[in-house]
Amino acid sequence: MTAPRVFLSYSHADAAMRDQIEKQLMALQRQGVISIWHDRRIEAGQDFEQQIDRHIEEDEIILLLVSSDFIHSKYCYEIEMRRAMQRHEAGEAIVIPVILRACDWQSQPFGKLQAVPEDGKPIKQWADIDEALLQVTIGVKKAAKRWQDPTEPASRPSAPAPSAPQEKVPPLAAGPRSSNLGLAKSFTQRDKDRFKDETFEFVAKFIENSLDELSARNPSYEGLFKRVDANRFFATIYRDGKDVARATYFTGGGHFGSGISYVQGEATGSNSMNESLTVEADDQAMFFRAMGVATFGADRERKLSQEGAAEYLWGLLIEPLQQRSEW
Repeated sequence: MTAPRVFLSYSHADAAMRDQIEKQLMALQRQGVISIWHDRRIEAGQDFEQQIDRHIEEDEIILLLVSSDFIHSKYCYEIEMRRAMQRHEAGEAIVIPVILRACDWQSQPFGKLQAVPEDGKPIKQWADIDEALLQVTIGVKKAAKRWQDPTEPASRPSAPAPSAPQEKVPPLAAGPRSSNLGLAKSFTQRDKDRFKDETFEFVAKFIENSLDELSARNPSYEGLFKRVDANRFFATIYRDGKDVARATYFTGGGHFGSGISYVQGEATGSNSMNESLTVEADDQAMFFRAMGVATFGADRERKLSQEGAAEYLWGLLIEPLQQRSEW
């Protein structure tokens, strides 16, 4: 049986994340489990809309790469998504929502479907992006197996009674070519510096909001956020008026100018730290990697997103309190 074809429906604003997903799915394609298609495979001289329509009408698995840009896009939403859902409900295809960024996806027509990653948590919010992408890959692999195995009760959506056949536009002939067309991206030092600065601001707001929520949920605790300057802030947690956790977060200066650092207590200098995150990049995206000082090297291999970096740095402050049973 021919491997099911996977169509990636996405907004061009999310092209970078589409590249990362395709990169993860390439292993399944090389194994002959699936074949992948999206609009960047359209060749010169081919009709753009006709090629997309052909794949919407014929491909067996359709991934909706969901974000606010996807929902806002008239073509993605009104044409690609609506037709994909019609085919899903008719038992002609399997539609899988892949949640890229936080948005109101549950209220959309595809909100009733099982989304990936787990619990529909947006890929951008995962501490380890590779783990989120792996869950997407596993979801697609399971869908491909269901489609190819007619003995499984849930192999495909239940189809209604057959109706009169509809005339379809015959597919265009296409010559042989490789599907391995992804190109490596490069990131300048300016890109990395901007990513670090934007993430530091995100971390500051994340820590401040987390301290507020901690206070709201635990009456005996009070969280205090103090911004020192553009490159440094303090976070303090009190229990019944006694300080039980203090930390400094800073970027720039000292020996750690290339990353975001954490040090226990209130520190005005930048020459020591208990943990530091540095900006790295692979051939598709930028990410943070922890030095692993606070975890004895256990987290050095994780690729942390912006959200993941913030969650990691918050955990360094709150985790000791969570382990103290006397509190």
